Amino acid sequence: MSLEMAETGTSLPDLVGKKEFSKPGQELSTISTRDNIRFMNVPTGYRQIYEVPEYRFSDIRKDDIVVDIGANVGAFCIRAAYYSSFVYAVEPLTSEILQQNIQLNDVSVTVLECALGGGNIQGISWDGVRKDMQTVSLKTIIGMTGGCDFLKCDCEGAEWLIDPKDLGPIRRIEMELHLPPISGPPNPRFLDYISRNYNFQVDYMPTHAPLGLLGYLHATRDSESPW
Repeated sequence: MSLEMAETGTSLPDLVGKKEFSKPGQELSTISTRDNIRFMNVPTGYRQIYEVPEYRFSDIRKDDIVVDIGANVGAFCIRAAYYSSFVYAVEPLTSEILQQNIQLNDVSVTVLECALGGGNIQGISWDGVRKDMQTVSLKTIIGMTGGCDFLKCDCEGAEWLIDPKDLGPIRRIEMELHLPPISGPPNPRFLDYISRNYNFQVDYMPTHAPLGLLGYLHATRDSESPW
């Protein structure tokens, strides 16, 4: 897929994966979480995230368009699909297992196999797994999904590439924030926009947290903030 397609003419079907993973009578090896979400038990060289206690999402509305950037194997987007009928998962590296887990839990989530970024082809890595992947802006993602009311973002530093203007339609943000060496330096324009337009909290990680992880941003538009 070319850069021109990604930033000017990409349509949703270009990036959506549609695969069948189970066959009639086939027994699947799975893992179940405490809240009864099921995940494929597939050994991989990278971490598969099954639980996301750091994120708040009980205020997702039934008609919200939810965009999960950095979906991994579905811990957030699968749970979000029990609240909203319109959930999109952006995932460049683990999309095959993600698709299996969505099917396993019988929820409606559309997977976009791309990465958040500046519109170029870039090497994306996770726990030593690397892939050259088309990156797209948040504006492009929102254009493909038809909007975004609730944004969850965990993309290892690419959050600082977001143009603050692209946050315009978003009511709620749940976002992992990073520092060097995982990412580049924080974007002051992004932080200023959040400060001026959202009520927010940042849960800071304890000192034993991995180097480069700042904390978790919980933000709600001023006009609708519960805090």
